[in-house]
Amino acid sequence: MLTSILENKPYGSIGVKLIDGESYSYQNLTGLVDEMASKLSSHGVKSGTVVNIVIDNSIEFLISFLSVTRCGAIAAPLNPTYTSSEFEFYIKDANSSYLIVKDQDNTSVAAAQNASLNVITVGVSRTGLTLNDLKGELTHARDPEYVSDETVALFLHTSGTTSKPKGVPLTHRNLLASLSNIINTYNLSEADTSIVVMPLFHVHGLIGVALSTLASGGCLVLPNRFSASTFWKIQSDMNATWYSAVPTIHKILLDRADSDGAPYQSFRFIRSCSSPLSKEILLGVENRFGSPVLEAYGMTEAAHQMSSNRLPPFERNPGSVGNPTGVEISVRSETGIELRYSELGEVCVRGPNVMGGYVNNISANKTAFWGGWFRTGDQGFLTEDKNLTLTGRLKELINRGGEKISPVEVDQVIASHFAVSEAISFPLPDEKYGESVNAAVVLSEPVSESSIIEFCADKLATFKVPGRIFILDKLPKSATGKIQRRNIAEMFQD
Repeated sequence: MLTSILENKPYGSIGVKLIDGESYSYQNLTGLVDEMASKLSSHGVKSGTVVNIVIDNSIEFLISFLSVTRCGAIAAPLNPTYTSSEFEFYIKDANSSYLIVKDQDNTSVAAAQNASLNVITVGVSRTGLTLNDLKGELTHARDPEYVSDETVALFLHTSGTTSKPKGVPLTHRNLLASLSNIINTYNLSEADTSIVVMPLFHVHGLIGVALSTLASGGCLVLPNRFSASTFWKIQSDMNATWYSAVPTIHKILLDRADSDGAPYQSFRFIRSCSSPLSKEILLGVENRFGSPVLEAYGMTEAAHQMSSNRLPPFERNPGSVGNPTGVEISVRSETGIELRYSELGEVCVRGPNVMGGYVNNISANKTAFWGGWFRTGDQGFLTEDKNLTLTGRLKELINRGGEKISPVEVDQVIASHFAVSEAISFPLPDEKYGESVNAAVVLSEPVSESSIIEFCADKLATFKVPGRIFILDKLPKSATGKIQRRNIAEMFQD
């Protein structure tokens, strides 16, 4: 099971360091996880129970996540910036029974209570933890039940282009396979120290950095959030050897490098994932920070990583996402036929880290797999040496700084505005985030662009809110009456 990643570590070796100077040995972490898991078990958390975790990057998140999986239950982390309506949707869709937070001053609490969830607050220190529900402190404990590797450990949603977000179940086996792949790719060991930059509710931060570091026996530096102004001090103070982030963050660090006094020799390597990395940023980061930049390719359905560029002395290939890492990758035609090297098609994968199928979504599962191969929805080609290059997405997800946004979700919110008769969202290139969210609408009565944006801000997380609303007389449509998202996006390209 997943918590085995904490086992068999040298006595006293540090697993987690916080910015305030507090640290946790692997023995500390194991004790805290066992204590919380036993208390959750006595409170009814067991195999099949879905537990939402709405906590920022913190030791509380990490202990809560591992404790839930130790109970055989299903951890379902959610973005703390979601609105009430978004929390309500994800709680209902996951059929959740519990919510874990750090304090009651959290938007998710009201949504959880409306859905009759048990709300538990957690506080963690090196000497122990406190758990409370509405009735008071949880003090009773009992041993958690046996957990098999086939038990679902993590439940996340991935946004679809033509439907509601889809539920992705990842088993202990899926996660352990992914962690092993990541460790082997980057030769991670107890000598490494990583800085968590990405949010832990996302597979990039959780699996790509936090859990892989712990599984390797390394040390995890855990700030509450990414701050460019303190990043290099943290790197120096903690002797960090690597970090992983989306291109947006690499660019921010590069742009500020001189003013922040960034070193010219820094990390053993720098990893980039979750969004395409431009050649200019890759080379700029390598040259300025004196570290090889390794671009990787991952997605939620594969428990994060599927391919990566390799460490020196191997060459890094700008524009490429490297070689398969513990999975098989095949590029296939529209009819599912495997294509020859350098031929453009849909990227498909299979391996022990890949999910078995979406939850309660027969139609999605029918189209998501070809004879055991998972269809990523991404377009690309393989070279003879199995190097993968992505050329675009077949799916229409908007990729804003690594956050995958369903345009359909945005469409539906805008269309619910009383003055909007038709709406369609689309991405436009953005220097900072890669892509920005925009929308075009047809109005049924006069209303300003700003009022529609404000309306969206009340119903969507900040990163999903359109930056621009273009008001049109009509939206271009196909012969069958479908609105052409791609054509509309092209209308507003520079």
